[in-house]
Amino acid sequence: MTIDLQQKIYIAGHRGMVGSAIVRELKRKGYTNLVYRTHQELDLTNQLAVQNFFAQEKPNQVYLAAAKVGGIHANNTYPAEFIYNNLMVQNNVIHHAFLSSVKKLLFLGSSCIYPKLAAQPMGEEALLTGQLEPTNEPYAIAKIAGIKMCESYNRQYGVSHGIDYRSVMPTNLYGPGDNYHPENSHVIPALIRRFHEAKVNQHAEVVIWGTGTPRREFLYVDDMAKASVFVMELAKEQYESVTSPMQSHLNVGFGSDITIAELAKAVAKATQYPGKIVLDLSKPDGSPQKWMSSKRLNQLGWQPEHHLEDGLRKAYLDFCVQRSTSAS
Repeated sequence: MTIDLQQKIYIAGHRGMVGSAIVRELKRKGYTNLVYRTHQELDLTNQLAVQNFFAQEKPNQVYLAAAKVGGIHANNTYPAEFIYNNLMVQNNVIHHAFLSSVKKLLFLGSSCIYPKLAAQPMGEEALLTGQLEPTNEPYAIAKIAGIKMCESYNRQYGVSHGIDYRSVMPTNLYGPGDNYHPENSHVIPALIRRFHEAKVNQHAEVVIWGTGTPRREFLYVDDMAKASVFVMELAKEQYESVTSPMQSHLNVGFGSDITIAELAKAVAKATQYPGKIVLDLSKPDGSPQKWMSSKRLNQLGWQPEHHLEDGLRKAYLDFCVQRSTSAS
């Protein structure tokens, strides 16, 4: 299959961790006609603004990486914002991509779409088979709606309009461009910041939330970006060989998981923190395990490249660069 490197590609959320990694990967592969807008230039929750953008730019492809994201604390504190903003963004982008004749679109979701007690590792078939984790249910509902919106447009307009809208569900991501907010970040950036500050301030111990026993899977964001472009470049018959019309999403994971306690030790090593690690048993754990089966994507030929130790080292370097940039 010949790939047109001059086709116009819109990356929604290009300043975020995933979106910026997708931009890097597209440029690395030689794509030259990339389009993006900052939030100040284009509010994706504004239907008219999104309609005007698509009418003006008329992209050939869309990567929908724009989303309101955060960790357990943020999801618990702002559930209305998480469900409203994410539903509005994806509804506007997917619908107006269709109206402006975009043939290919990739929707990026999250592993939280799966039931809290789903069998591990979680395969794509686990979707909608049980109750969600309460702490991030509003975000998960929005992401499930995005998958089903892509599927529904394919089912109704795939043949008549030649559209091919795909979805990928990444596991927990980390790496360059991450959010290191002390309260609203995910577990790896939160730990990187905590261990770094403990090292700088010579604290004798670092406290981590919960029992340390929940197991999580982590994927370096550049591997996710490569998977995203890989999926978009697949021939339609290849993609459809491992999906079905009403189960069309693909998991993107590392392939194994570790406990939060093990992760904390790995982050301490990456940041060169010499002190103790203490567990705060009063804080929530979240799901006992979240490990996704990426068997279908692996069958198509994709594999991750970064192991956790190497990825954490690069993530910590990025954190230090962000710190020095914001301080200067």
